[in-house]
Amino acid sequence: MMAGAGDEPFFEGTEKLLEVWFSSTIGDDSLDLRDIDRGHWETLLRLVKCTIISMSRNESMDAYVLSESSMFVTKDRFILKTCGKTTLLLAIKPLLEIVQKYCGFDDVKDVFYSRKKFMKPDQQDRIHRNFEDEVLHLEEMFETGSAYSLGRINRDCWYLYTLDGEGVTKPDQTIELLMWDLCRKKMEIFTTDVSKDGRDATKKSGICNIIPGVQIDDYLFEPCGYSMNGLLPEGKYITIHITPEPGYSYVSFESNVPQESYNELINRVLDTFRPGKFLLTIFANKASIARESHKGIEDKRTINNYNRQDHQTCVFKEYHLTYSYFTRPVI
Repeated sequence: MMAGAGDEPFFEGTEKLLEVWFSSTIGDDSLDLRDIDRGHWETLLRLVKCTIISMSRNESMDAYVLSESSMFVTKDRFILKTCGKTTLLLAIKPLLEIVQKYCGFDDVKDVFYSRKKFMKPDQQDRIHRNFEDEVLHLEEMFETGSAYSLGRINRDCWYLYTLDGEGVTKPDQTIELLMWDLCRKKMEIFTTDVSKDGRDATKKSGICNIIPGVQIDDYLFEPCGYSMNGLLPEGKYITIHITPEPGYSYVSFESNVPQESYNELINRVLDTFRPGKFLLTIFANKASIARESHKGIEDKRTINNYNRQDHQTCVFKEYHLTYSYFTRPVI
């Protein structure tokens, strides 16, 4: 998240998000992605054009703060989220090779690749400049995938690619709030002019209060920009990434914490960052207690004084996906 570098007139805060679930065709329950040596992850990340800054862990997850966002590794799931001009899709083929060679998983249970529309797609590497090319690259490795676009294609739409078939059947859920046009005063907290380090920015902004009890690993970039990973038991996490510069400010919040309703959590995130616009997505499969959480969004034309502009739902495999786009009224 190297926002604010003096030779960088623009930084793309919008992330590319990859999630891969692995399995064993022979049912070997001893396999664990966390057994893979850190050096192999570092080699993989060099292809993506980012590096590891710090690492935290608990009994069920290893979490890495990267120079451009985050990486999470559990027993059978790999998550990589990168911003800027990173080439995330170039990681997939070597990822599959590393996992089979150094861990033993020989099957991909499911894949999710998603992102919001870039602010400046022309500045991306050629592989990422449009979603159609990204899908073509994914289809070279996966034969049974489906691609979706939600929202207005001439505005801030959101893209998803995932595999067909049964997919993940254990409880699974993810909520994302992607926010931009942010409050300038709030964004000043994430500069070295106002905060001395990541911990100071976390406290001043109130990020530490969004989900109490989280094990936080945070980092404040020079001269501005912020990333954090927060770990909870049983493989649950939150991650926040902030590009604070006026003109292209951007904040992403992501978590897989299961809740029957996400309304209170959404309000806390919005109160913390005060965006002008935000895009909300909620994934939940049939086994999750969050499987009906979309109903609390569908019934609301306003959230925390933001007006809903778009709302779509999509049902595929075991999952229900909700997409909503909100804007703050101009006063």
